[in-house]
Amino acid sequence: MVCEAWKEKLDTYLDGELPEGEMRTFDAHVRSCHSCSADALTRVEMKRIIQTSGRRFTPSAEFRRRIQQSIAPKPQRSLRLGWAFAAAAATILAVGTLTSTYVGTRSGRDLAYRDRVYSEIADLHVATLASSSPVDVISTDRHTVKPWFQGKIPFAFNLPELQNSEFSLLGGRMTYLDQTPGAHLIYDVRKHHISVFVFQERSLPARLDGNSLSPEKLLFNMETWSQGGLRYFVIGDAGPADIDSLAKLFKAAS
Repeated sequence: MVCEAWKEKLDTYLDGELPEGEMRTFDAHVRSCHSCSADALTRVEMKRIIQTSGRRFTPSAEFRRRIQQSIAPKPQRSLRLGWAFAAAAATILAVGTLTSTYVGTRSGRDLAYRDRVYSEIADLHVATLASSSPVDVISTDRHTVKPWFQGKIPFAFNLPELQNSEFSLLGGRMTYLDQTPGAHLIYDVRKHHISVFVFQERSLPARLDGNSLSPEKLLFNMETWSQGGLRYFVIGDAGPADIDSLAKLFKAAS
């Protein structure tokens, strides 16, 4: 079949391991090929299910503490003053080490969480574009799209006025990030599709930085920020200037 050569590289494409030129060529093909887009959507959804299932069995902090206590060496008593000073010094050193380790571990967890969120946002963007029905409410009118979300998500948000801009609204749909409901808007600019995700920040499992940019390894340009208790993500294959312009329109409207 004509698409067999494409499908052989589909997993590599979804993992973002193709060269940049091939990625853009593959992206254009997926948008125009119903068979490949359906296959891509299935694999992206499977990937998200596996990630979600894996997080269910993450050891809790209490479980880690009990294991560390069970394997920690038991302190031996000594009547000598010298040993007492040595033990005190060792305790101080251990506390400092544990504090440093805890801070480093927490920082590592925060970084891992941000990377996972960015990856899931990219997956949602790709899956939507690959879907045969990318939006649930089809309209270029913000006054039609915004009311559609009322009663479907636990927050309200504003959509920007696009007059005198190069952007056009295609529609919107409901979406979920870590089982948190949110809004997904799709915009078009010069044949590039841009996704805008909006979530209630306090409902997310952990907080992101106030204004943190996506990792360089992400295949799409993205901007994210927190405003009015909501977390916004703007992502797409359009240029950084277009992503920034759409983000500024949302910031001005909020």
